[in-house]
Amino acid sequence: MNVLILGAGGREHAIGWKIAQSELLSELFIAPGNAGTKNVGTNLDLNPTDFPALKEVILEKKIELVVVGPEDPLVKGVSDFILNDEEIKDTLVIGPEKYAAQLEGSKEFAKEFMYRHNIPTAAYKSFTAENLEEGYKFLETLKAPYVLKADGLAAGKGVLIIEDINEAKQELKEMLTEQKFGEASSKVVIEEFLTGIELSCFVLTDGKDYVTLPSAKDYKRIGEGDKGLNTGGMGAVSPVPFLTDKLMAKIDAQVIKPTIDGFQKDNINYVGFVFIGLIYDNDEVKVIEYNCRMGDPETEVVIPLLESDFLELLIAAGKKELAGKTVKFKDESACTVVLVSGGYPEAYEKGKEILGTEKVTDSIVFHAGTKEENGKVVTNGGRVLAITSFGEDFKGALKQSYQSIDKICFDKINFRTDIGFDL
Repeated sequence: MNVLILGAGGREHAIGWKIAQSELLSELFIAPGNAGTKNVGTNLDLNPTDFPALKEVILEKKIELVVVGPEDPLVKGVSDFILNDEEIKDTLVIGPEKYAAQLEGSKEFAKEFMYRHNIPTAAYKSFTAENLEEGYKFLETLKAPYVLKADGLAAGKGVLIIEDINEAKQELKEMLTEQKFGEASSKVVIEEFLTGIELSCFVLTDGKDYVTLPSAKDYKRIGEGDKGLNTGGMGAVSPVPFLTDKLMAKIDAQVIKPTIDGFQKDNINYVGFVFIGLIYDNDEVKVIEYNCRMGDPETEVVIPLLESDFLELLIAAGKKELAGKTVKFKDESACTVVLVSGGYPEAYEKGKEILGTEKVTDSIVFHAGTKEENGKVVTNGGRVLAITSFGEDFKGALKQSYQSIDKICFDKINFRTDIGFDL
C-alpha cells in the first residue's frame, strides 16, 4: 500500500517511523516532511492545505491511505475534499471530516458536545465582543485563577490562566476586541479552573469501534517547574505512572465510550484519532479538551510503545473495520525531551546547523523543525528535535534521553531538564 502522511513535525516523523516498519507498506510519502522524515520515506514539496495539489499527488503516486498529522488541514476540510472527489474518493483517510474536526477547531462546539453526552468537564460560558460586559460579570462569579480560551485554533497558545481578576478582564477585552489571537479569539470560552494533575488519552476510532493507545503526560511550559510561557510541548512521558487499571476503566466508561457513542448519536462521521486532555483530582477525571489528531510531542512517546502493526490498524480504521482489533504495547516506559531554538516560544532564529545526532545510538531522534540545506541539517522551527528513550520506568527513560542530548548541539539550544518532575 502507498501511504501519504500530511505534516512536517515530530508527530509526523514518529508516525512515519512506525508505518515504515510494516510489511504492508509499499511506498511512504510525507508532505512536506522534514530532514528526519526523508529517512523513513520520500518528502514531497506540498502544502497540506493546498487541496488541488494534494489531489494531483494522490493520483500521481497512487496513494491508497492518507494520514493527516496536524489540525489545520482537518479543520479546513481535507477529509471532506478527498472523500467527495469522484477521482480520489476511494482513498482511505485517517482524520475526521470538517464538521467533526470542530471538536478541536471550536472550544464552544466541544463543550456543547460534552454537555450533551454527559461527559464530565468544567463549567463554562462563551462570549463575543458584543457581550463583553457579560463576560466581565461571569468572571466575577468565578474564583481565581481564571481560564480564558480562544474558541478557534491558535497553535496551542490560545489558552490563558490568570490569577488577577482585573488582568483577566483586560485579557478578555484584548482577545475579543483587539484580536489578540486573530480570528481564533473572535469568540472566547471562559471556564472554571480545574485543580489536579493533567494527563492525555489517545484513541483510534472508525466512528463506532475504537482501540485505546497508551496514556501520556506532556509538559507545555517553557520553564523548569512548568513556569513561563506556553509552548507546543517541551517533553512527554508514557504511560502515566499513576494511571491504574481502575482509573483507566473509569476514563473508558465516563469519557471514551460516551465520546464515541456521541459520534453515533450526533451522526458525526469520525475516522481517526481522538486526543482527550484530562485532569485527574481526588479520584475524579474531567475533560479539559479534545484534539482531532495525535498530540505532539505525545506521539513521540505513544507510538514507539506500540508493538502491533500500526499500518494494519490504520487501514482497519479507514475501512471502518476496527471491531475486534486489539493492540499490543511494550511493557516499558517511554519519554521524550524536546530541544528548542533559543528564544522560543517568542522570536527565534532559524538556520542553525545541528551536530551530533548521528552519535545517538540508545535513543530515537525524531525531527520536528529541521530541514536540509547545502548538505547540512539545520534548525527550521521553534521545536527542533524530540529525543525519545525507553526504560523500565519513566526515570530510566528520561536518564537515557538526557545522556543522548549531551551528544547533540546547535547554537542557542534549549531544553527542560525537569521533564517528569511532578510524577
